[in-house]
Amino acid sequence: MTDHRHMHGAKVLVCAPEGGPVRTDRDAMDLVALGLEQAADWVAVPVERLGDDFFVLSTRIAGEVIQKFVNYRTRLAVVGDISPHLANSTALRDFVYESNRGRHVWFVASLEELEGRLASG
Repeated sequence: MTDHRHMHGAKVLVCAPEGGPVRTDRDAMDLVALGLEQAADWVAVPVERLGDDFFVLSTRIAGEVIQKFVNYRTRLAVVGDISPHLANSTALRDFVYESNRGRHVWFVASLEELEGRLASG
């Protein structure tokens, strides 16, 4: 299930937490396709949809998923509390920090934080 929201000029496709897991590049492509079909600028994916392996960078799952979004020029927001994962990995902390400095992939704690970031340009 998905929800469409307009946030400060951006169309955001908000995925429900209870949807299918996003564990492969194929799963990512399904979300990218849905985002493109809906003409969404952003796809917001709750952390509940991402397995723990997503946050272990050595598995390359995060890279494969994110690459699909980048390839199709669809922005990705990972929404939810990832602090337990950040506490266990300096590499992940660095990755999240760099991602959040960019314009294509953001890690945010809530949809309200996403909306605030979109508002600030």
